[in-house]
Amino acid sequence: MSEQTSTSAPTNSTHLKKALGPVTLWGLGVGYVIAGEYMGWNLGMPVGGTYGFLLAAFFITVMYVTFVFSYTEMACAIPRAGGVFVYGVRGLGLLGGYVGGVAQVIEFVFAPPAIAMTIGAYAQNWFPEISAKEVAIPAYFIFTTLNIIGVKQTAIFELIVAGIAVFGIIMFTVVAAPHFQWANITRNGWAGETWASAWAGSVAEIPFAIWLYLAIEGVANAAEEAKNPQRDVPLGFGSAILTLVTLAVLVVFFSVGIGGWEKIVYHPDAISHLDDGTTIIEPDAALLDNPLALGFKQILPEGHLLHHILAMIGVVAGIAGLNGITMAASRSLFEMGRVGFLPHFIGKTWPRTQTPANALLLNLVIGVTSILLFDTGRLVTMSALGAVMLYMVSMLALMKLRTKEPDLHRPFKTPFYPVFPIIAGSIATFSFATMMYFQFDLNNMRHSPGVWFIGFVIVAVLYYQLVVRHRLTSVDIRHFHQID
Repeated sequence: MSEQTSTSAPTNSTHLKKALGPVTLWGLGVGYVIAGEYMGWNLGMPVGGTYGFLLAAFFITVMYVTFVFSYTEMACAIPRAGGVFVYGVRGLGLLGGYVGGVAQVIEFVFAPPAIAMTIGAYAQNWFPEISAKEVAIPAYFIFTTLNIIGVKQTAIFELIVAGIAVFGIIMFTVVAAPHFQWANITRNGWAGETWASAWAGSVAEIPFAIWLYLAIEGVANAAEEAKNPQRDVPLGFGSAILTLVTLAVLVVFFSVGIGGWEKIVYHPDAISHLDDGTTIIEPDAALLDNPLALGFKQILPEGHLLHHILAMIGVVAGIAGLNGITMAASRSLFEMGRVGFLPHFIGKTWPRTQTPANALLLNLVIGVTSILLFDTGRLVTMSALGAVMLYMVSMLALMKLRTKEPDLHRPFKTPFYPVFPIIAGSIATFSFATMMYFQFDLNNMRHSPGVWFIGFVIVAVLYYQLVVRHRLTSVDIRHFHQID
């Protein structure tokens, strides 16, 4: 890497525009995640049932709440687009930060294709003859273009669609509430036939519980673009996680409470009931990833206006996630390119828009390729694996920074430190270990998310050892200690 990098203020080609306030940061935080509350989280229920999912979701919710209030400390103290990549380098050294950055890239790069696929699934309510991929790929192009146009325009659009998506969940709750029955929550609550299989099913549902909150940490990647990050980030970050926890509770309980978990996973025609109440599911029944729409199918007549409104809002929620996480993904790639951990062209902004257009275009190429290669469930799992590795690295970095840089200005401090980061890091470590146990299969590598994930990490570490570490200079390392 050349000596052109300096400790002075960044030039226009590597500088992001400051345009965000607490309301737009809330919109980004909710928008990144809310697609996961409309779609995808239900896909794990066949292995764990309602109780299994609720158990997994409880621990994952605890993890996210403690994580967010820990991660916010670093986002306020070091408001940089790289998020965990920068915090990791500061706290754990170059390789530790790089591994955190790789985990972040995997999470943010594979989440948008999964969301784009579920946009296609909701669109099939009107156009059943088209495939989800035929909708997903054009959607990816459209929202990459929007992100290139400008961060302010992206954030305002995200705020609007996030607000519409929140309204959709409230509408769903109001319509579903009169049909809620606790018996539907308890019926076939554990999908397994034995306690061992029930617990194993609950553990297997972890990546789908993560989908309810995945990518909330992307708010930290927008901290460099906040007008006043020390004030705006805690307000936007904290209000976003509290909003999402509330919405997750409403979504899970009221969708399952209408008719049981089976009816928000499979098409109604694939389900039948015996006289003794036993539920029969056709052996070849396809998993469907639009649980709220399936919920409405049970209580509204075919073609009802509210069903179409919910389907449209489901598309809007997907758009919010696709647009927002595309933004976060580009910032994580941009920061690693800006400092030379990825090729330099990735870390350049376009002078007219001051957006990381090269990183956005790279993300587009990877995303479209992923849509062509993988299904939604595998994309969700790979993204979740990246997320929990990110949480592990970032919590270690937080605790290391407390001892390594005690005088670092921390406008926001983690509540109940060190309890919160220990809880978040421990649940993340357990989640990562169990997901790898269930998702790593060398006998079926083509369809094994764990194998793909480990493969990406190995290739990335080899790239670091063979290329990156040999060209880093003291000037490059000082870049990580720039706060503004």
